[in-house]
Amino acid sequence: MLATLSRLLPRERWNAFVVTPATLLRWHREFVAHHWTYPRTGRSHNALGLGVVELIVRLARENPRWGYLRIVGECRKLGVTVSATSARNVLRRHRLKPAPHRSGPSWSEFLRAQAAGTLACDFFHVDTVTLRRLYVLFFIDLERRKVFLAGVTGHPIGSWVTQQARNLAAALSDEGREVKYLIRDRDTKFVAPFDEVLRSIGARVIKTPARAPRANAFAERFVRTVRTECLDWLFIRNERHLERVLVEFVDHYNAARPHRGIDLETPIPDLSPRRFNGATRIRRLDRLGGLVHEYGLAA
Repeated sequence: MLATLSRLLPRERWNAFVVTPATLLRWHREFVAHHWTYPRTGRSHNALGLGVVELIVRLARENPRWGYLRIVGECRKLGVTVSATSARNVLRRHRLKPAPHRSGPSWSEFLRAQAAGTLACDFFHVDTVTLRRLYVLFFIDLERRKVFLAGVTGHPIGSWVTQQARNLAAALSDEGREVKYLIRDRDTKFVAPFDEVLRSIGARVIKTPARAPRANAFAERFVRTVRTECLDWLFIRNERHLERVLVEFVDHYNAARPHRGIDLETPIPDLSPRRFNGATRIRRLDRLGGLVHEYGLAA
């Protein structure tokens, strides 16, 4: 009809039509699509259940190196039937890329996988009431989170730092422990003889990237803990006072403080067979003048 009318009207009058040829063509495409689209009858027969979708996403996030087929195989082992196409579609909806392109492990995840036989070390500073700056060197065992307090000094020169490495090597030898790796940052306080002492006991010294504190995440986390739970609440008078405070806090940290990274256990396991029951008395031990409390079963 419109084509017939266009022949009766001159071209300059065609703007009287309320539609354009492009609009007519679009309407026709939509009409055809609507004609051949069947109404939905409810849930699709091929739709995956919510539990299956959550399982696929979980496997992909926890295993960034797994591809679609690897995920399908793991699901099949668990008794879940799913196709590779469905797994791919699920990951796309959750914006998870294919295996080689998904994000790899974080620094803390990488270090946790290498934890056995690995130590980390770092310095942190404390300012006394007279504004004198003191430096603390410590080592931490990545597997059990056990902390070794190396020493406190106002002058962390190379000879002092090297001597602390010798003291650590002697302590590890007495315990019969082997160290495969030592992680440290690029602080100039760590001189070459410090590294040589550690290499002499079979440890490989790994330097973290510049300005990357997360690469030494476990040591950084201990610094935050000792500050927020202890040092931020005390006035430190001098070097001797700071060392006494840290010795007591590290003893609490190793023997009495639960850690989330090791399933809420203590770095030094409690081998006591006693267990709590309704009649058991709980005793409280105050440390650092009552700043820190420890709880245990009364004898």
